[in-house]
Amino acid sequence: MFDLTIIGATLVDGSGEPAVKTDLGITGDRIEAIGDLSSAETRKNIDASGLVASPGFIDAHAHCDGALLADPQHAHALRQGVTTEIIGPDGITFAQLSPENYQLYRTYMRGVLGDLPDELDVGTMESFLANYHRKTSINVACFVSHASVRLEAVGFRDIPLTGDLLDTAKKLVREGIEQGGVGLATGLSYLPQSFSDTQEIIELCRAANEHGSVYVTHTRNVNVDRSFGGGGVTEALEIGRQSGIPVHIEHIRTGPGTAGKVEELMAPIDQAIQDGVDCSMELYPYPSGSGTYFQYFPPEFSDGGPDALLRNLKDESNQKTIAAAIDASLEITKEEHVFSHVGSSKNSELLGMSWRDSARNRGVSVGTLLCALAVEENFVVGRRGTPPDSTALWNQVSRDCMELLSRPDYMVGSDCLPAQKYPHPRAYGTFPRIIGRLLRQSSISLETIVQRLADNPARRFGIKDRGRIQKGYFADIVIFDPETVIDTATYDDPIQYPAGIPYVIVNGEVAVDNGKCTGVIAGQAVT
Repeated sequence: MFDLTIIGATLVDGSGEPAVKTDLGITGDRIEAIGDLSSAETRKNIDASGLVASPGFIDAHAHCDGALLADPQHAHALRQGVTTEIIGPDGITFAQLSPENYQLYRTYMRGVLGDLPDELDVGTMESFLANYHRKTSINVACFVSHASVRLEAVGFRDIPLTGDLLDTAKKLVREGIEQGGVGLATGLSYLPQSFSDTQEIIELCRAANEHGSVYVTHTRNVNVDRSFGGGGVTEALEIGRQSGIPVHIEHIRTGPGTAGKVEELMAPIDQAIQDGVDCSMELYPYPSGSGTYFQYFPPEFSDGGPDALLRNLKDESNQKTIAAAIDASLEITKEEHVFSHVGSSKNSELLGMSWRDSARNRGVSVGTLLCALAVEENFVVGRRGTPPDSTALWNQVSRDCMELLSRPDYMVGSDCLPAQKYPHPRAYGTFPRIIGRLLRQSSISLETIVQRLADNPARRFGIKDRGRIQKGYFADIVIFDPETVIDTATYDDPIQYPAGIPYVIVNGEVAVDNGKCTGVIAGQAVT
């Protein structure tokens, strides 16, 4: 007798092969049978006639460390069909931190990762992952964090990793991967990671490569004078060349300034692949992003950590210098942002307002406002980019997204920040937007897209027995209507669940039934 059968589904198994109509039989947390099971005995049956059954989606880039602990049901991801999230991208997570460094980094990252418990066992990758094992609705994997490695080796200081310090850092990388980390991740726009130089990262990648791991990077645009080739994709590819490690580049996509220029975007990557660099990429299907705001602060004022930055912000002369640098940067980039999160009620009127309008209302510059908020809110501030006014431009970015996903080396990472009060719609809509709205407007097959959303990340990051519907694999399954599945989250109303995904199964347990979360907590820590 099966514990669960799924009858009459159109099976898209994640391999990229053509869909077939068949039944699935599940026993425990594994897929036991694929074939005609119409007369089989079962404890529970799902009639999937007219629906697609595919492997659960794997989000290759999620900032949900705090959100998973605060709300283990994790409905915003689960109802999208996500059954596994990889946390720790951008080198931002808490695994392998001492209690002292956990408190420091927890304070610094509250505007991004939310409020985590005062005390949490994060001293090793193994103990960190144990905080999620069978305690959340979805599976959780984690990257080894460049930030954690640096904090443990030298603290929040602008100190080069050489000699014994480098040996300590490499030891941490090895231990993190041995205990289940699925890659070494760094975010070179963010401190303390951007205190590094290219050679430091090459050495850390050599340690990671000893275990057959992957280098995952948000490319550099801070302290570019310390990088090979001025940072960016150029530096990332050179790290792969010199260390020999496979490279995974985060959120490589077009935007309003590069819409329609896919060939130009991919040219250096394609050349590196021809030269022998093993490279993969990810994207999310929106024309703007979200994240931290203190990446705009000149890095020299953060040497010593968040306390040092606060002292500098409270010094009138330093604050003017910092504010002027922020204003100059924004004038060059022409970026537009809104406040997606503030920690206290005293600044709650800023939520959803643009930085420029907020600053104008207070009679100050944007840089001055951000400096004041860092002090007032103790770093609990989040930002979100604004979409383009041009519908044609936005549509081109969407077409570019699907063109990139037609490549065999692409996958999807939502880059979601669900802990924010006014989150980016990607936190609720990334995967149904792709398999619904955008797929129906493209010529790409459903089989191809499912392979990118499930199988590619499983293979790239060595997540065993997941990413496909195959006998003996874990029963992580999403069942959806290909004609009606769609995202409903928008920039002005982002906390909206998708439509057209009636069932989600995690490790053989029905976690979404008829479009509603069941409360089942069946997620595992995966390595």
